[in-house]
Amino acid sequence: MLRGFYTAASGMLTQQRRTELLTNNMSNANTTGYKADQTSVRSFPEMLISNMDGKTIPTENKLSMPTLSKVGGLSTGVYVQEANPLFTQGTLEETQLNTDIALADENLPINEETGRQGSVFFTVQDGDGNLRYTRNGSFTLDGKGYLTTPAGHYVLNNSNERIKLDSDRFTITENGVLLEGNVQTARLGIGYSDNPSSQLMKDGEGLYKVLNDGELPSAYAALEVGFSTKQGFLEGSNVDQSRTMTEMMSAYRSFESSQKVLQAYDKSLDKAVNEVGKL
Repeated sequence: MLRGFYTAASGMLTQQRRTELLTNNMSNANTTGYKADQTSVRSFPEMLISNMDGKTIPTENKLSMPTLSKVGGLSTGVYVQEANPLFTQGTLEETQLNTDIALADENLPINEETGRQGSVFFTVQDGDGNLRYTRNGSFTLDGKGYLTTPAGHYVLNNSNERIKLDSDRFTITENGVLLEGNVQTARLGIGYSDNPSSQLMKDGEGLYKVLNDGELPSAYAALEVGFSTKQGFLEGSNVDQSRTMTEMMSAYRSFESSQKVLQAYDKSLDKAVNEVGKL
């Protein structure tokens, strides 16, 4: 009976974790460049249940020989194995601001192992000097003329150097080149990952970092990778609000079901202790 408590409780904890993740997705439905998290729910290894019995041997002393018969498998509960961002592109929204830049996915190869497309990212530098990647192109110029993210991280060029501009009256070509007048100032640093779900992890403030603090290869040099940079546009969140609300309701109902099972076990255990135990 106690095993049933653990199984029901694991179901409640799993649905609680799913609800928290879906709520976070919903709260970021209007966040620029946000990528919705998806959960992967797995079950714990099943246990094989067997019935132990005895069989009397027709001998003079009537010996008894134990027998073992299989009853079947028993699930021991579920858990959230991992939460991975979905790197599909969000809707591009026009802002007409020179410092707003969006990455438009055009021809990104599909990874044979995952069946999903790769993704391209702006390369930035965080406050500790580490390389980070983002899809949020809501940039601005700081007091010294450096191109930065909303959180103050420096936007880097294709040589991983900070981009400094004279003013916000610049133009960006579709292949990432920044022009001030007719003079090329820099080229945006764009990294490419063929398997972002496994190579990248969220690092807060819309940033991603490569596992083991590695570096993504340049998207310009990657074969068969097609993308463009669009000035005056921003990429919206890829959260599907209708689907997220439906999944939240489903998680809530599953939580309630596990809760009722837990309450039934509690009542059964109460009777076993306080009523059956008196006999």
